[in-house]
Amino acid sequence: IIMLTIIKGDIFESKAQTIVNTVNCVGVMGKGIALEYKKRYPEMFVKYKQLCDKKLFNIGQLWLYKTENKWILNFPTKLDWRNKTEIEYLELGLKKFVSEYKAKGITSIGFPLLGANNGGIDPKTSLNIMCNYLQECEIPVYIYDNQN
Repeated sequence: IIMLTIIKGDIFESKAQTIVNTVNCVGVMGKGIALEYKKRYPEMFVKYKQLCDKKLFNIGQLWLYKTENKWILNFPTKLDWRNKTEIEYLELGLKKFVSEYKAKGITSIGFPLLGANNGGIDPKTSLNIMCNYLQECEIPVYIYDNQN
């Protein structure tokens, strides 16, 4: 059974239990999808900023924030918002996700294209890397590809 679906659409309208927020490790959600998450989940932003300020959140780590309606998986794609995303950062986070999603209780998930907008990674490259790792998942995985 293919559990991986590529969708054009709004990740915030996803039927998935968990949706992914791409973040940096310095506590800034200043533009792109992270800014939208900051507006929708201000309490999550406060906790995220505290983790970053204490240097408790880094590349290859994932932080799950749970609300009544949605779970948000904060996925660091950059060390600093001023930097570009490194392919290695995506791979470290995806390896971690594939090894931990069951233990975290994640039953379905929606990802944006990791590092493809403000991160500077070519969208096709991002999609290929993501598919390579996420095809191993035994849950529905939705990748929101809103590139033209």
